[in-house]
Amino acid sequence: MTIKIEKKIKGYEVVKPEDKAAAAAPVAEAKEPQVAEVIQMHESLERPETLIGSTFKIKSPLFEHALYVTINDIVLNAGTKYEQRRPFEIFINSKNMDHFQWIVALTRILSAVFRKGGDVTFLVEEMKAVFDPRGGYFKAGGVYMPSIVAEIGAVIEQHMKNIGLIHDPEMSDSQRALIAEKRAAYENATQKKTELSPTDADTNDSAGFPPGATLCAKCNTKALVLMDGCQTCLNCGYSKCG
Repeated sequence: MTIKIEKKIKGYEVVKPEDKAAAAAPVAEAKEPQVAEVIQMHESLERPETLIGSTFKIKSPLFEHALYVTINDIVLNAGTKYEQRRPFEIFINSKNMDHFQWIVALTRILSAVFRKGGDVTFLVEEMKAVFDPRGGYFKAGGVYMPSIVAEIGAVIEQHMKNIGLIHDPEMSDSQRALIAEKRAAYENATQKKTELSPTDADTNDSAGFPPGATLCAKCNTKALVLMDGCQTCLNCGYSKCG
């Protein structure tokens, strides 16, 4: 293609091929660096061939046979600083077939919510708030469970804590020392008043807290005792006096 020059030529220089390459190089370096795509949990995420998870055993007086709860996790952004484990599916198995229908329905709904993505920790509080009209029961350690659904919720909570999705508020060293001091003072006062009866001794051995302790409204553990005219929990430190 011929180009007609209508203005006067004031100067010129010869541009070699290597000069063109050198001039184009800074332009390539000026491009924005590529950013790795962060994968978030969503319902269109395909299930990998292999998942990692944990299995929990639930032994309830409401069931003849134990329940085995398996929660499998998907690992997002593996090998990067954004790596995260998220619950992907849940299975509940037992020899007891009396409650087969609602157990299957519960596992399918929970798995669907897990795969939906977003904040799934709300499931814990919703399930732990389910009460059995026949009454609840105490686990080992004196923790009260209002229903079998609530204990499944507690298992999910424990699993979410294990993978870092839920974090417990940590007590300070001074608070731990105060609870230990109050517990020792209460046990000494109790021993001076009366000796343990066989029933109380069994309760003390299984629960790990002094006999006569009542249920704490905060942590659902039989560890609430009356000290200095104030109800104090020897498990979580809760006190009605602040």
